Amino acid sequence: MRASCAVAAVFGALSVTCFAQPATAAGALEAKVLDEVNFARTRPAEYAKVLRQRAPEMIGEDPRDVAEAIQFLSRQKPLPPLSPDSKLAQAARAHATAQGRAGEVGHTSPGGVTFGKRLQIHGIKVGMAAENISYGYDDPRAVVRQLIVDTGVPDRGHRRNIFTEGHEAAGVSCAPHKEWGSLCVIDFAGQPLGR
Repeated sequence: MRASCAVAAVFGALSVTCFAQPATAAGALEAKVLDEVNFARTRPAEYAKVLRQRAPEMIGEDPRDVAEAIQFLSRQKPLPPLSPDSKLAQAARAHATAQGRAGEVGHTSPGGVTFGKRLQIHGIKVGMAAENISYGYDDPRAVVRQLIVDTGVPDRGHRRNIFTEGHEAAGVSCAPHKEWGSLCVIDFAGQPLGR
């Protein structure tokens, strides 16, 4: 067993949670992860039913957190889907690749590049942006489920990033991780500045 962790950041605020999860290899999951995020955003009540059905097989998540996530989803209004964005995906890929090779966690790359700086490097100018990182999962539903349930994260920062109404686009990159087996970085952004 490896530990799985999720890290959320909204420009400066950072939360990390870890728990046991079977080790798996990372794959080409990006489109499926974004599809899963959009499923949750556009049909939250239906996603609540999926969580309710899958609850017994959810390794590491506190059952109280699962129940709370189901309640949240049952009340959450549907939101528009996030559009895939190639620049956000490039920023996510740069971080996933660097972190995976180094075996590190968090929102600062091994070379000291922060989330905000990565956005700038990739020509992204937005007023609202956030980043979620999931470690140890190679299944799109497990990645998104972990971030929505958000066990160990009292402020539910990962979930909040997924369900932020002002987010319009996302870029996803999944990669092998030296320590956790796999990681997926999801970068979110609102409307670009200057529109």
